[in-house]
Amino acid sequence: MKQEKPVEKAVAIVYDEKCAAAPQVVAAGKGEIAARIVEEARKAGIHIVEDPDLLEILARIPVGMEIPAALYQAVAELLAFVYRVNNRYLERGLPEDKHQAR
Repeated sequence: MKQEKPVEKAVAIVYDEKCAAAPQVVAAGKGEIAARIVEEARKAGIHIVEDPDLLEILARIPVGMEIPAALYQAVAELLAFVYRVNNRYLERGLPEDKHQAR
């Protein structure tokens, strides 16, 4: 059985075009907090994407703040990836809340 590496840092973002003009950082942390963010995301069926470079940049944004315009392209690519994966799973008829991407 493959053992997972410990989570050192995590950042959660959300984009709701009805509420904000840009994606917003909704959680961030190190160590136990990071592990909890990832655990809760998995429980909720939220895709987890590992990108150390983007993580370092997003970790500098205070929780509750929108991402700066300079990051729009990188985050747009990330969101496009997640939407593509979601569509693939839905097309296969798998339950939406049971899939994850790593």
